Amino acid sequence: MTEFDPVPDREAVDDVRQRWRETTDTFDRVYDSALGVTEPTAYTEIAATADCSPNAAKKHLDRLAEMGIVRADQDAQPARYERNDGYLEWQEASQLAEEHTVEEIIDRVGTLEDRCEEYADEFETTDPSSISAFDHDDHDEIHTVMVRLSDWHALERDIRLYELARQIAQNDGHLVPTSP
Repeated sequence: MTEFDPVPDREAVDDVRQRWRETTDTFDRVYDSALGVTEPTAYTEIAATADCSPNAAKKHLDRLAEMGIVRADQDAQPARYERNDGYLEWQEASQLAEEHTVEEIIDRVGTLEDRCEEYADEFETTDPSSISAFDHDDHDEIHTVMVRLSDWHALERDIRLYELARQIAQNDGHLVPTSP
């Protein structure tokens, strides 16, 4: 193993986890752990990651569900939770709305839309999901198309975020105008 080996040293990982446990309270550890959950996961597994009791994890996860940060499936046994990507997108769009003027946001959307049009011209479609990178025979071509499609999907996500940010900025933090 060289000093440039990407495999982390187990001792270093354990040290980071130990510092995280010592400097973060239970709620924050459950919150951090829940944000890493991309599919319904038993609260007992989240508790193990957060290094807390299952009861404490469930209590905090239920609170996070009430706040809209995670989604809960209480009917599952044991109850399962996953992060709410819609909440995270709202947070990101709100941050963009705070950091940029409406004009800056509109300009950014225009630039992003121009880049999407370039991809649409290149692939002769407006729907990146309709393209399969595996329609090519050469490994390098497959890789190139996969990267380009990934970039195109990222552009579409950014357009959604900036459009949401524009709505938030134009309506004092709301999606729709408030009544006068």
